[in-house]
Amino acid sequence: MNELLDDFLIRATLAGIAVAFAAAPLGCFVVWRRMAYFGDATAHAAILGVALALAFNISVFLGVLTVSILVATLVAQLSGRGFAMDTLLGVMAHASLAIGLVAVSFLSGVRVDLMAFLFGDILAVSSADLAVIWSGALAVLVLLIWRWDALLTATMSPELARAGGLDPDREQLVLSIILAIVVAVALKVVGVILITAMLIIPAAAARPLARTPETMAILAALIAVLSAVGGLQMSLLADTPAGPSIVTIAFCLFILSLIAGNLYRTRS
Repeated sequence: MNELLDDFLIRATLAGIAVAFAAAPLGCFVVWRRMAYFGDATAHAAILGVALALAFNISVFLGVLTVSILVATLVAQLSGRGFAMDTLLGVMAHASLAIGLVAVSFLSGVRVDLMAFLFGDILAVSSADLAVIWSGALAVLVLLIWRWDALLTATMSPELARAGGLDPDREQLVLSIILAIVVAVALKVVGVILITAMLIIPAAAARPLARTPETMAILAALIAVLSAVGGLQMSLLADTPAGPSIVTIAFCLFILSLIAGNLYRTRS
């Protein structure tokens, strides 16, 4: 029994760490670009991806990844073409979630645990899930490292990016694809509702403590890892839901970072 307990705890912890490493650095770009609603729309589309994956009997990860990329690309293409961004994102976020839930209801003979997809089920992560999650997380990290300078330049100054021969729209598309991968990776761990929180909160917590973009990304990853490990411990000790517990710990660290940042500025 103890070996079984250790096994699922180790798998859950490793899954949480993988999502932390993938989501937190990307979350810095979400914060810098003020793309919170963009992340929300992509995350909500995951339920539609789940429904299509179950309907066509394919991998849930592949279904979620495909739909998330399509929605992210569609939003990126439509923005600035007569649609207000906040309106467009609101439509896409709620419509994709609603359509996904309706589609799930039509699946006959398929048992779907919507709560697990909405809020995550990290304690049920299998060895196969873990392999997929880490593969996706490593892909995200490789893409971010590869495109870091280009993404950062396009984020801070699109005009400077164009002057340097970069296409800001292309970098936006790259960022959208990376975001879709993170959504597919994080679905099993924190679920659709909490994915955006894990993108934004660690990055926001790191911001008052960092002086460079690279430092902020590293601090965000460390805060996200602490949130994942601390949230799992809270879940086990207090018998609370694992996904929401992880986000709760992240929020507590965010409050502490604000206090630390204010104290530092006061002393300076």
